[in-house]
Amino acid sequence: MEHETMKLALCNETFHDRSLREGFRLAAEIGYTGIELAPLTLADPDAPPGPHLADVRLLSPALRAAIRTAADDAGLDVIGLHWIMAMTEGLHLTSPDPAVGAATADYLRALAELCADVGGRVLVLGSPQQRNLLPGVSLEQGTEVAADVLREVMPTFERLEITLALEPLGPAEGDFLNTAAEGVALAERVGSPACRLHLDVKAMSSEGTPIPEIIRANRDHLAHFHANDPNLLGPDMGEVQFPPIAAALQEVGYDGWVSVEAFRYEPSREELARISYANLQKAFATA
Repeated sequence: MEHETMKLALCNETFHDRSLREGFRLAAEIGYTGIELAPLTLADPDAPPGPHLADVRLLSPALRAAIRTAADDAGLDVIGLHWIMAMTEGLHLTSPDPAVGAATADYLRALAELCADVGGRVLVLGSPQQRNLLPGVSLEQGTEVAADVLREVMPTFERLEITLALEPLGPAEGDFLNTAAEGVALAERVGSPACRLHLDVKAMSSEGTPIPEIIRANRDHLAHFHANDPNLLGPDMGEVQFPPIAAALQEVGYDGWVSVEAFRYEPSREELARISYANLQKAFATA
């Protein structure tokens, strides 16, 4: 049984070794009540794993409905999308090229529509390769370009009631939006209630400030949360202790989802999902 005060979810690429439907069923059987989708994994829910989806606009209305139904059948809420621009081409959030900016804005609108179609409410904007500063582009230039692109798409997000959650990532992954403070600054520059902050344990561990302090400092901006560890495994599977993080989330009254997002699947995909769920249950119960 999921901890009564926190909603626990799993990022669906954890089970990318099986069909979407099978992955949904296993996540629910473990105890998760939410599923977070990576667009590149989406296909017919009963199809075996295949090549990644290059463009979400290729996903038909019928398949969108089928994905949502498969999650419903498993008893899972679709939270939303992450890895939203991974493995795409011709998109870049900080490019000074107006054509690239327009293409990126168009794709973000398409992602918001997809998110709404599958029943989600949050888009996590990580995708460092599609936002890192290009040669000759300063941080201020890149920030303003990004803000312009995001301001352009906010009417779509607001209309659909979808939140764009900006995800800071550590310097090992990129050079744009490396801290929670930078994420909040960009969200404030965009100036929409639909543009907020996402926090990730692995990323926050690079900041130097204790993670509970980062959570407390950003309580008014926090829209979504990823649980993992700098070692790329799940929560409490490395050096970062999750109970103080759980306590901080409870202290600030966070009522969103906590999604497990791992990048190494050891000892196996299923065992990682089970261990992560058990660790989160324990952390929130004892926080």
